[in-house]
Amino acid sequence: MEQTATDIGKKYEQEAVKYLKQKNYKIIEQNFKLLPIGEIDIIAKDKKTTVFIEVKYRKNNNFGLPCEFVTKTKQEKIIKTALCYLKQNKIKTDIRFDIISICGNDIDYIKNAFYSDNYYY
Repeated sequence: MEQTATDIGKKYEQEAVKYLKQKNYKIIEQNFKLLPIGEIDIIAKDKKTTVFIEVKYRKNNNFGLPCEFVTKTKQEKIIKTALCYLKQNKIKTDIRFDIISICGNDIDYIKNAFYSDNYYY
């Protein structure tokens, strides 16, 4: 039976969670969906900062690095979803947007990969 893109995505999100836990992050939520706005792969705490993490996987970099597939449009959806999540849960902490880019077996963790201009929540 062939693995679907969803199966592969879930597998590498679990790899990302394992990686974050080794770095002492506290995982708050996975696959937070706010339809029709967007989805956040992982929400975690890094000390006192709430971190919204997008996980991207590619088996090789023939078509570019995985992190290059987090487009401006995707970033805007993540930011909108994150701001709604913060408001919904009455969270008032520093926030950060990171990307975990997995290419083959290599994990590249990019802190502050993108920013929110409208920091109102």
